Amino acid sequence: MIFEPGHLYHIYNQGNNRQKIFFSERNYLFFKEKMKEYILPYADILAWCLMPNHFHLMVEVKTNFNFSQGFTHSEALTKISQSEALTIVKSKTLNDSIGVMLRSYTRAINKQEKRSGSLFRKETKAICITKHNGITPAWYTSMGVTVLHTSIKEQQYHQVCLNYIHANPLKDGLVSDIQEWKYSSYHEYNNKTGDILINPERVSYHELSLI
Repeated sequence: MIFEPGHLYHIYNQGNNRQKIFFSERNYLFFKEKMKEYILPYADILAWCLMPNHFHLMVEVKTNFNFSQGFTHSEALTKISQSEALTIVKSKTLNDSIGVMLRSYTRAINKQEKRSGSLFRKETKAICITKHNGITPAWYTSMGVTVLHTSIKEQQYHQVCLNYIHANPLKDGLVSDIQEWKYSSYHEYNNKTGDILINPERVSYHELSLI
């Protein structure tokens, strides 16, 4: 994956062989902390959703990456060890940091479930949704399935992506109403204060909203 500063990306991965990656509520909450540690130093999160066997993120890669500034937004620096912080610094790129995040989470789950081996698929997918030079697709391939094909204008892709991410629990039949699913940024759009992952300023800048 190559992430370019200033662009928006839809990032997703699922359990190896579509196995579960979240086994309890504390696993979802633990993964949220990992996102604070490993994503926010490099990118602002605009939307996210954690599903039993996969996850979705929409991020905007920072144009002026600064280690300390990245952690100021999430206050994550106070929640991780010095060695973990140094690991993030050495990662240097969002691509590297995502890999470190998934490996770290895998180790914790393997210990919890008394299992071994890979938890996630080998390749994390990332689609740029803001390039207008013929690269931005009019569709998303998620877990091998084409989930979007539209002729809408390119500047609307980010809103479509946001809606798709939030609608995942409904699409998969986990809830009858999107509001019932606790593990997504849907509720953060209703309440942009407190312990949230999204950056309200960037959300407003891109004119993103719940539909």
